[in-house]
Amino acid sequence: MRMYDVIVKKRDGGELTKEEIEFFVDGYTKGEIPDYQASALTMAIYFQGMTPEETATLTQAMVNSGETIDLSAIDGKKVDKHSTGGVGDKVTFIVGPLVASVGIPVAKMSGRGLGHTGGTLDKLESIAGLEIEMTKERFIENVNKHKLAVAGQTGNLAPADKKLYALRDVTGTVNSLPLIAGSIMSKKIASGADSIVLDVKTGSGAFMKTLEDSEALAREMVDIGNNLGRQTIAVISDMNQPLGFEVGNANEIKEAAEILQGKRVEDLRELSLEIASHMAVLAEVFASYEDAYAALEQNIENGKAFQSLRTLVESQGGDVSMIDNLDLLPKAKYEVAVEAEEAGYIAAIDAESIGIAAMYLGAGRATKDDQINHGVGITLKKKIGDPVKAGEALVVLLSDVETPQDSIDKVKEAYTIAQEKVSKPKLIHNIIK
Repeated sequence: MRMYDVIVKKRDGGELTKEEIEFFVDGYTKGEIPDYQASALTMAIYFQGMTPEETATLTQAMVNSGETIDLSAIDGKKVDKHSTGGVGDKVTFIVGPLVASVGIPVAKMSGRGLGHTGGTLDKLESIAGLEIEMTKERFIENVNKHKLAVAGQTGNLAPADKKLYALRDVTGTVNSLPLIAGSIMSKKIASGADSIVLDVKTGSGAFMKTLEDSEALAREMVDIGNNLGRQTIAVISDMNQPLGFEVGNANEIKEAAEILQGKRVEDLRELSLEIASHMAVLAEVFASYEDAYAALEQNIENGKAFQSLRTLVESQGGDVSMIDNLDLLPKAKYEVAVEAEEAGYIAAIDAESIGIAAMYLGAGRATKDDQINHGVGITLKKKIGDPVKAGEALVVLLSDVETPQDSIDKVKEAYTIAQEKVSKPKLIHNIIK
């Protein structure tokens, strides 16, 4: 088989066979196929697309390029969740304990963030002593014993995807649906879950800005999961403004813990219960979404879900007093209000600009070597649809410098104030199965 023939076939709109796709992935991972031929194929895929069968085969080939995590030693059906990323997205810290509280094992492999705030692991490290690196044996033991563990990705998962993504990043082929979907799903499938719930964001703070594009990506990923024997569903959720009121690291952990203590931050609570309910049904513990939702809501009210969070922190060596007394979490030196310059109603918030303002404060990484400042971040005081008076705070910046001008400017740029009342955006746009 020649790589030249594979490239020409896809360039001309042909459907690649399983053997041709495996030949490419294997050869490229081993360094036998040069970058220039791999980039020619990814550009052909960018223009010609792939069938669901081709995309599933590509994903499986990327899974097979490295280690896979065997979770068979964990009792019960393992359900994972994945978010395509947004601003203020701390859903994992709510959903994990919620699902564990009804006896469903949650074995969560997560990564670090490169962007406006830290990733799941960075946020967890706001809690003193909490260990996210652990042996596979301890990870499995924690899930069996406590129904919940969150750890850094171990081993060499989907190395073909890592190599291919770096190439796509510099050759203008990142925005190809089959390649995006295959990249995300290869790591999820290699992580060993039986079923997957995807939280696909749409809007100004999302990777996919339009609902149409978000639904197309969701369908690609759901098709891959189902084609590869993993029952998969996608929730399309709004990211036209940050989720909840906190953007950062320690302050996001605080808000997640408060939700589990019964605080009603409506969008964050609703989305967390939505995702957790779908996970509980896929785990075959509840017959219906409605039954799952009612049981999970009850476990917020009776304190069982919050207890699951405490157990997670304790079992991974974290200082549980920081969860019992949230004021002990890291804090910034200054609180700087950014005020509205006119009265009216909040008509729009550019979520991405809020994320960038948080990164300027030190809540995220511009490069992979940057250090996260866990105490800094942003607290939103106004969201879309809220009335505002001139001089009233739009946000409070949690900052280690007295006048974080770059962040102040970015927040002002993010908010649009109108004279007419604007309705709150819809949170759940669609469910794709």
